[in-house]
Amino acid sequence: MNRISEATRRNIIDAIVVERIRWSGRLEEPDFLSRLFDLKSLPSLDHRYTTAYADIHKHRVMNSDWEPDWVFYDSRFNLLHGEDEVFLRFICEMLNPVVRSDIEEVRLLLQNFNKFLRQDGYELVEKMRLSGSPLFAARQIDVSDVQVMDALKEQFQVLDSDYVMQQITRMEASIFDDPELAIGTAKELIETCCRTILHDRGMDVDEKWDLSQLVKFTSRELRLIPGSIPEEVKAAETLRRVLGNLASITQGIAELRNAYGTGHGKNASHKGLSPRHARLAVGAASTLAIFLVQTHREQADTMRS
Repeated sequence: MNRISEATRRNIIDAIVVERIRWSGRLEEPDFLSRLFDLKSLPSLDHRYTTAYADIHKHRVMNSDWEPDWVFYDSRFNLLHGEDEVFLRFICEMLNPVVRSDIEEVRLLLQNFNKFLRQDGYELVEKMRLSGSPLFAARQIDVSDVQVMDALKEQFQVLDSDYVMQQITRMEASIFDDPELAIGTAKELIETCCRTILHDRGMDVDEKWDLSQLVKFTSRELRLIPGSIPEEVKAAETLRRVLGNLASITQGIAELRNAYGTGHGKNASHKGLSPRHARLAVGAASTLAIFLVQTHREQADTMRS
């Protein structure tokens, strides 16, 4: 069963068409497709020819009387409804340095493709380099990770911080490829989150405060424990425990960062952690950051109203 929906495929195709992207890059279309399909064994749709290569060459190279997006609707390739693997191989090939040499164009296409693919649990990532240029392959990702990252970006977009958005992007991109960077950035994200909130509230922040101190002062400033209302006593005690656990999580992330993350030199025999450990650190940091920023925003909205 395919995971990539027709809607996602159409979004990617529409983006290619609207931006007038030549999907075959600097190659002729039959030559591009020959890298993926055996065009000499596929049938021709023009009775005058016997192979797919011949009719594509006639109608796209010699005459150019087919629409530029014809390939996405050609039943011989079935890119719109066929297997995920075929569709993914096609868009990966669009980014191949043999096909496309403009690094900035490749970067923008990759960004656009992943924006849609991640909704269905896929992303394109660099797997190796060819003469210094990246070759891409598709991999499955956990959609829940994407949802957490999207929620995090939504919260910080309101704070209008390019620096934070860069941290989130770096953290998201490095979970699988560089777990140590993801762990280090997760710690930095919480630090930045706390410092941003405290600064917005006019508090002086000691540059020497460590992560635990920052979370402690931010929690205090946000008055996260409910007031002494009888009906809320039980909820207040539960919330104290939850916040205590969050404090423990932040301390754990700091210790992970010190032992495995970026920011400290390691022994030559050092072995890093796996992506699942990075996901744990990133997930915990993201959950705490969303909670703190949402609380900060809700209180600010209440004060204005």
